[in-house]
Amino acid sequence: MDRTAGITQQLTDLTGIALPHELQQELQTELVRKSIHMLIALVPGIAALVGVQFTLALLAAGTLFYTYCEVLRMQGYSVALISQLTTVASRQREIGRFTLGPITLGLGAMIALLLYPDPAASIAIYALAFGDGLASLFGKFFGRLTVPATGGKTIEGSMACFVAVFLTVYALTGRSLEAGIIASAAALLELFPTSDLDNLLLPTGTGLVAALLFV
Repeated sequence: MDRTAGITQQLTDLTGIALPHELQQELQTELVRKSIHMLIALVPGIAALVGVQFTLALLAAGTLFYTYCEVLRMQGYSVALISQLTTVASRQREIGRFTLGPITLGLGAMIALLLYPDPAASIAIYALAFGDGLASLFGKFFGRLTVPATGGKTIEGSMACFVAVFLTVYALTGRSLEAGIIASAAALLELFPTSDLDNLLLPTGTGLVAALLFV
């Protein structure tokens, strides 16, 4: 938390705008949350090293372990590190409630591996990691233009999602047209007001578009 507090202070110094305490806390929470979220980008590399089946087993085990830890936390017990991280990374609306984000994150990566061959599976997971992750961060830090009927999502967040996915797909494939199509699909899917379920919608939809383009 000290590091994220330092980042928000640097933003204040750069912009000359003193952020309200509540907004600082929200930004710090989002930084911790999305830093954890982006670790899902390690999955394609793990799958390449140890195989898809073993990676699926690891994801399933991790998801079940987190679920068990959350059940314990809801009953008043604390599991070292896991419960503490969950508490730190919980948004205001999640305080005192079961936090679904890590579960849907693991399931989203598993769906991508199960449904799609490479490069579509990798593209789907990278879109989940970087497209969704950077959209949230840019929306929180720099978002000014809200998109109607999206639950508060912003143009700036959508642009960050588009750029992140475009660069990722282009780096993987070297094909700019396909990268633009997939990035556009990811940015549109990210706008849906689905809360933590976007961890399922984004990789499933983006992976489908990628699979159709790279058959």
